[in-house]
Amino acid sequence: MDQLNAPIADPGSVDAAIENRYSVRAFLPTPVPRELLTHILRVASRAPSGTNAQPWRVYVLQGDRRDELVRQMSAAHDEIRDHPERADKYREAYDYYPRQWVEPYLSRRRHNGWSLYGLLGIQKGDTDKMYAQHHQNYRLFGAPVALMFTLDRAMGQGSLVDYGMFIQNIMLAARARGLHTCAQGAWNPFSSIVLPLIGAGPNEMLVCGMALGWADPAALINTYSTPREPVEGFTRWLG
Repeated sequence: MDQLNAPIADPGSVDAAIENRYSVRAFLPTPVPRELLTHILRVASRAPSGTNAQPWRVYVLQGDRRDELVRQMSAAHDEIRDHPERADKYREAYDYYPRQWVEPYLSRRRHNGWSLYGLLGIQKGDTDKMYAQHHQNYRLFGAPVALMFTLDRAMGQGSLVDYGMFIQNIMLAARARGLHTCAQGAWNPFSSIVLPLIGAGPNEMLVCGMALGWADPAALINTYSTPREPVEGFTRWLG
């Protein structure tokens, strides 16, 4: 076979990185070397993008900067809990979720949420426990690395498609090296806090955040794995 069409030497490793990637929600505090993060980002940058625009911009927060992000965001989240009327000042730059859920997505969302809470012993109506678990988003689930992704507001919606492929590449390259991740849309409403803290320009909007590090093997929550629809459920063969 010619070199251009030759398969990857170990395709099983590629499949394993994809199939073993999942959202980790409890991390060890072990630092991640900058050289490793740089390598992951370089590999991820091979993601495709329309006209090779490469619309991604990444901010990596570690150490004191990471801790300051957690401090400010934890305070903002607590503020909304204590003063719900203040929630209106925090708005997403784009609608990540639909404003009105429909089936089958509504059922999948509910199943995911209650399966996760059920594993942790959180029952419907346990508002304090639900709040505490959601609050872990803003503590990065203990991860030592926060990645914040921004997009130039001049770009079109197609750039969000490009961005998704780039973010997936980061998660897979990290998983292949023993690291885990959790992509987080929970940061999106708080761009008014995140963007100034990371030094983003006025033309940038927050796409999402990501926690990255080594998973805590003793954490019960890290045993949770989401189901997937079978191929037959989302595919139509034509011809």
